[in-house]
Amino acid sequence: MDSGKMRRELETRLKQENRTITYDREKEILRVESITTGKGIEISLNSAVAKWHEQGDKAIDEVVYYVREALEVMGRDPAITGKEAKIFPVIRSTSFPLESTEGKRFLTDDHTAETRIYYALDLGTTYRLMDEDLLRKENWEQDKIREIARFNLRSLPTDLKQDTVAGNTFYFLNTNDGYDASRILNERFLKEMEEKIQGSMTVAVPHQDVLIIGDILNETGYDVLAQIAMSFFTNGHVPITALSFLYDDGELEPIFILGKNRKS
Repeated sequence: MDSGKMRRELETRLKQENRTITYDREKEILRVESITTGKGIEISLNSAVAKWHEQGDKAIDEVVYYVREALEVMGRDPAITGKEAKIFPVIRSTSFPLESTEGKRFLTDDHTAETRIYYALDLGTTYRLMDEDLLRKENWEQDKIREIARFNLRSLPTDLKQDTVAGNTFYFLNTNDGYDASRILNERFLKEMEEKIQGSMTVAVPHQDVLIIGDILNETGYDVLAQIAMSFFTNGHVPITALSFLYDDGELEPIFILGKNRKS
C-alpha cells in the first residue's frame, strides 16, 4: 500500500453526489468537503498508509467511518441548552488546532506542557468540539461549561483491567466511549488510585481512547511503561502524547524530566 493506492481507495469509498474530494499532491492531503455546508475534513495519506501497514484494512475502515461522522456533525447546528448532560471535557495534544477550519476558536484550558483541555457536545456516535461562537449564540459562560463538563465526567465508569510486568502493575481504562483519556481530569478517581498504589504512580494518555495508570516499583517499570505508551500512541486514531506523567498529590510531571533529574 502506498499513498496513491490509499488515495484511490478512499476516494472510491467516500465519493457521493453531495461531496467534493480534492487532492493536495505536495502535502499528500485528501480533503473531503460537503457541497451543502462547504465544510470538510482533511486526511493525511501518509498517516493513513502508516496505520494500514500496522492494522491492515481496519485502518481504512476507521478513516472512512470518522470522515463520515465528522461531515455529519458539521452539517448540524447543535444547541447547548437542554443538552447539558452531554457536555464533556476531552484531552488533546498541545499541537492540536486551537480553531476549526472555519476559523472559530475552540473553548480550551491549559493542562500540561503536552496536553490541552477542549470541551465537547456529545452527539451520540460522535461529538462536536465547542467553540466560542456557540457560547455567544446561546449566552453561555465558559466557567459554566467547565463546571458542567467536570461534573458529567465524574459520572462516567472507571472500570480497569490490569497486568503485571516485572513486578510493576499497569491499569488500563479503555471503554471506547470517546472520553477514556478525559478521566485524567477526574481528580477523585486519581486520588483513589493513588491510595492503592504501592510505588510511584504514573499516568499516560497516549490516545483518546485509553488511560494507563502504572504502579512502578523498579526502573524496569519505566522502560515497560514507555514501550506501552508508545505502542498505544502509534496505533490510536486520535494520538495525544507518547510521554507519561508522574502523579503526586494532584500534580502531573512528565517522566522524561524526572529521568534527567535522576541522572544528574
